Amino acid sequence: MERINKYLSAIGICSRREADRMVDAGRIKVNGEIASLGTKVCDTDEIVIDGKLITKQKTNTKDILLAFNKPVGIVCTTTDNQGTNTVVNYINYKERIYPIGRLDKDSCGLILMTNNGEITDKILRSANLHEKEYIVKVNKSIDDEFLKKMRSGIYLEELDRTTNKCEVTKIDDKTFRIILTQGLNRQIRRMCKACNRNVVSLKRVRILNILLGDLKTGEYREIKGAEKEALYKILNS
Repeated sequence: MERINKYLSAIGICSRREADRMVDAGRIKVNGEIASLGTKVCDTDEIVIDGKLITKQKTNTKDILLAFNKPVGIVCTTTDNQGTNTVVNYINYKERIYPIGRLDKDSCGLILMTNNGEITDKILRSANLHEKEYIVKVNKSIDDEFLKKMRSGIYLEELDRTTNKCEVTKIDDKTFRIILTQGLNRQIRRMCKACNRNVVSLKRVRILNILLGDLKTGEYREIKGAEKEALYKILNS
């Protein structure tokens, strides 16, 4: 018997975090009963998500890892219960995959897609301080005070959290590069707002060693070979 979030992650349905969100929303039933965060399941249990029966995938399913250049307007969830255009539906991949983490609807750029729950959890684990790099354009000029404040850590009242120190580099008058090791909700947008600026555009260009590169908007590529091995080595170190 395993907790419902761990089980769904292990069989390639979604990440543990996504499973927890679906449980909180009452979207999962186990043997006809609405699941709770503490619900434990096994292969013989009937698990239903949004009215759809979930079946365990074959244990020899190929390990899939994709780099996808998400367009603005696409939502990083696994189901379209709110009538939104999801990343899973947009890619329409031949096998079940799900996004590793999130990139908000108004942002674009790199997001990883997989069917590997273990890798998902390792990448998302905040204690690992994994780097994610973004190119951001704001509505006002960038000065030294702005750069210093962004680098030093900013208290975000809405989240009651202070951001970690980070690397911020000016690109031009209104554009900068930022490297984060946190994944707070809409973190960069909140940080900029605290510095009296609004984000005009936000693109993620790197996750750990995986680069967006010249991948076109709306397209994906398979991560394999030395690139994939290097990623797994980082995650297992």
